[in-house]
Amino acid sequence: MGELKIITKHIGEKDTHTFKHYQAVGGYEAAKKALTSMTGDQIIDEVKKSGLRGRGGAGFPTGMKWGFIDKKNPKPKYLVCNADEGEPGTFKDRVILEQLPHMMIEGMIIAAKAIDAHKAFIYIRGEYTLSIERVQSALDECYTNGILGKNVLATGYELDIAVYQGAGAYICGEETALINSLEGRRGHPRLKPPFPAVSGLYGYPTVVNNVETFSAVPHIINNGAEWYAKIGTPKSTGTRLFSVSGPVKRPGVYEIELGTPLMTLINELCGGMQDGKKLRGIIPGGSSVPILTAEECQTANMDFESMVEHKTMLGSGAVIVLAEDTDIVESTYRLAEFYAHESCGQCTPCREGTHWVANLLHKIKEGHGTKKDLDLILSLSVNMEGGTTICPLADACVGAVRPAIQKYRAEFEARLTDSETKKHVA
Repeated sequence: MGELKIITKHIGEKDTHTFKHYQAVGGYEAAKKALTSMTGDQIIDEVKKSGLRGRGGAGFPTGMKWGFIDKKNPKPKYLVCNADEGEPGTFKDRVILEQLPHMMIEGMIIAAKAIDAHKAFIYIRGEYTLSIERVQSALDECYTNGILGKNVLATGYELDIAVYQGAGAYICGEETALINSLEGRRGHPRLKPPFPAVSGLYGYPTVVNNVETFSAVPHIINNGAEWYAKIGTPKSTGTRLFSVSGPVKRPGVYEIELGTPLMTLINELCGGMQDGKKLRGIIPGGSSVPILTAEECQTANMDFESMVEHKTMLGSGAVIVLAEDTDIVESTYRLAEFYAHESCGQCTPCREGTHWVANLLHKIKEGHGTKKDLDLILSLSVNMEGGTTICPLADACVGAVRPAIQKYRAEFEARLTDSETKKHVA
């Protein structure tokens, strides 16, 4: 197992973001096949058989999610692409948005047919200026070339897709907050149930999927579910894009077969650590997932099941590498501060808890903390997780902070010792 380019096969070629290039390499053939020779249920069954799981964070089976839509319901159905890539350390969807937008659009056309949707939206984070320009340009090309509109690919199917630019709120990466934002409301997550499949955008049945998830769909339709299911592991099929950052020789975005050992990604594809530094730990799936120690990294594989065994997650696909000279206390504080800043303030455990945790970590970082402060953080985390809030932002803060304290406690306690020493000296 290792690098296997399916989605990113043509990255590096000239003008991959254009309709001309995408059509030249077989683009929109899968959409034509889905629209002319497959029913919505057949598309859903094929995606289910492929084993494709959401590439945005939760890893929920994609075909099952589409199957929750009641197509007999006379209400309009909506399709939404979540391109609000706001998780710290994550930039793999950006590659698709900037270089392969037509692949994502084709996946959306197929998904729309599967759930009988005729209106779709692409919600892109506001900071992704080039992504917004490229996706809008790709949509314009689609309308010009009969790929979208009242007669998609001359099949009689009608579908319109529009770009919506976010305003920089991390919370809008949560699907119901994103839906609220699309409606012009505050980006506050909604209570569930009802789930979006029953009552989503404008109160109508809605499916929300991630950029990479949609981009995998044309390959499944073209090559078949059995082909895709043979890639990866039985429960984690296909490939996945990972954005690797930190002190490695070749940071960047890599597409690998699920099940590839984490250290194969780091040592073989990324070239190992820079300047002969030793590995300290890796956050394997974006800032909200528990950190792995250097020892744990040796046995971890990049698939959903292995990550669960190691009590962490693949999350948003961000592999954040930490070297021996990384200040764990500082990095943990920075992550806690991010979650405190990005909390929408709707739920008390999140609104108060994230700020409390960040303030305590700042106190410890500056050498003024006590053991009671450290124990208080761990106590607070219990009241912030496990369904005490509407969305998982508080859980994300806990995932970033508590394992770091538990696994690198000596570093935190060293700051406390300094604090107590200063008091005695004074």
